[in-house]
Amino acid sequence: MDRIVGIDYGRARVGLAQSDPLGIFASPVETVPAAKIIDYLQNYSLSESISKFVVGYPLNLDGSHAEAAKDVDAFLKKLQKAFPEVPVALEDERFTSVLAHRAMIDGGMKKSDRRDKNSVDKISAAIILQAYLDKKK
Repeated sequence: MDRIVGIDYGRARVGLAQSDPLGIFASPVETVPAAKIIDYLQNYSLSESISKFVVGYPLNLDGSHAEAAKDVDAFLKKLQKAFPEVPVALEDERFTSVLAHRAMIDGGMKKSDRRDKNSVDKISAAIILQAYLDKKK
C-alpha cells in the first residue's frame, strides 16, 4: 500500500509521519537524527511503498523564506538524489510546533512528556502531512 510520508526537517532531528493507505489521515511515526534520515527512509521504503514526500517548509509571517529554509533546501537535494522517482510537495510549516504542543496538552500528555522534543517533531510532521492531505481532498 502506498503511503505519503510527512517530514518536519530540523538541523538536529527530523520528525516523520505517514498517511494511512487511503491518504485520509496522518499519524506520527518517529523522530530520527538528521544525519541518519536518508538511511532511515531507505529502510522504511523496503517495507512501505512511498508515493510522495511532504516536507515542511519554513516561512516567515510575510511568506518569505525563513533562515532555516537553507537547511531544508540542502535536505531536499539529498532526498531527491536518494529517491528520484518519488515526488516531493512542500507544505507551509508555520506554527506547527505551537499546534503540536496544543495537541499534546489537549491529548492529556504530562508536562514532563511535552518537553520531549522528539514528540513535538513527529507530531509536527503529522500536522504538516494532515494539512497537505486536507487540501488534497
